[in-house]
Amino acid sequence: MGTVDKIQAGNPRAQGVASILAIGTANPFNTVIQADYPDYYFKVTNSEDKTKLKDKFKQICEKSMIKKRYMDLTEDILKANPNMCLYSAPSLDVRHHLKIKEIIP
Repeated sequence: MGTVDKIQAGNPRAQGVASILAIGTANPFNTVIQADYPDYYFKVTNSEDKTKLKDKFKQICEKSMIKKRYMDLTEDILKANPNMCLYSAPSLDVRHHLKIKEIIP
C-alpha cells in the first residue's frame, strides 16, 4: 500500500488554473413536438393505414411526459433513403455515411 502522496505523484496533472470554456447542450436543430410525433412518424414511414397501432403510439407519447423530440433525421433524408423506414431493409451503411457527414464537416 502506498501513501496518498505516492498515489498522487503517479498521476500526471496539468499545472496552472483550470478554466471552463463553455457550458451548454448539444441538441440537433430538428425538433418535433411529442403530441405531433405519431402523425409525423406514421406519415414518414408510409404506415397511415395502421390506425390501431397509431392510436396506441399516441397514448404512449401522451403518457411519456416528454414535450419535444430532437432528431437528426429530417423528412427529406428519410425520403431520399427509403431503406431507413423499412423494418428489415439494410440501412446500416446509409446510417454510417450520414453520421460521418455530421462528424467530419
